[in-house]
Amino acid sequence: MKFLPLLFANFKRHKLRTLLTILSIVVAFTLFGYLAAIRNAFQFGVHVAGADRLIVRHRVSLMQFLPLAYEPGIETIDGVSDATHATFFVGIYREPKNLFPQMAVNPDEFLKMYPEFVLPPEQKRAWLQTRTGAIVGRGTAERFGFRIGDRIPLRSAIWEAKNGDYTWAFDLVGIYDGSARDTDISNFFFRHDYLEENASWGQGRVGWYLIRVSDSRRAAEIARKVDERFANSAAETKTESEAALLQGVAAQIGNVGAIVQAILAVVFFTILLVAGNTMAQTVGER
Repeated sequence: MKFLPLLFANFKRHKLRTLLTILSIVVAFTLFGYLAAIRNAFQFGVHVAGADRLIVRHRVSLMQFLPLAYEPGIETIDGVSDATHATFFVGIYREPKNLFPQMAVNPDEFLKMYPEFVLPPEQKRAWLQTRTGAIVGRGTAERFGFRIGDRIPLRSAIWEAKNGDYTWAFDLVGIYDGSARDTDISNFFFRHDYLEENASWGQGRVGWYLIRVSDSRRAAEIARKVDERFANSAAETKTESEAALLQGVAAQIGNVGAIVQAILAVVFFTILLVAGNTMAQTVGER
């Protein structure tokens, strides 16, 4: 402790050099924080994916649709306790930068499949009773200032209405929370029957199926049985866990983890160079 005054006195000898050194370290650690947050954002869905849930998608791509008639067949497979479906909407709220996940679902089945999405009973009833009704996660609701009762217009990039318009209006009837801290509360869900009745195309088709297995230890076996059921059909399937699907989607963008680690290595190497240069100048002056 007796050397602290000497240490602080040395900092004052070259105030500009000290200031620049401190700023470079602050910038480096700020960059580290942002990059770590980006990496966690890409892996967020992987961490929260349910171990007892599987995704059934088109064998070619998630962008290819599956027949709505597949659901009863999936539910008859041994080991499948429940099944429902979801479809991407890909809509923009007012401006192109206002993007968030939007999916058409069967409300009652979907909420049973995802019990971690907590919706008050009266809001659930309102969703079941309102054809144009939708619910949104609290994170997105706070981001855009959504309130229950709002009329929310979304312009879809792919879904054209029968009237030729790509803008769809939804009545916000609920805001859901997460039962755990890491539950995804950024999604926007609306009724699939509303999309089915009013879209100019795509009737009888869905994006993918969500299935719950009775025993997570049999997940690989059940996935194989599902794919065998629809082998050699016009729309063959690929069944995988939620975590595997989300990792695959992230991998299409690139190996984000390796990219972030490489950048961080360069950042901290730069810090060492700055610190070493400062020490060398100080020793030389002494």
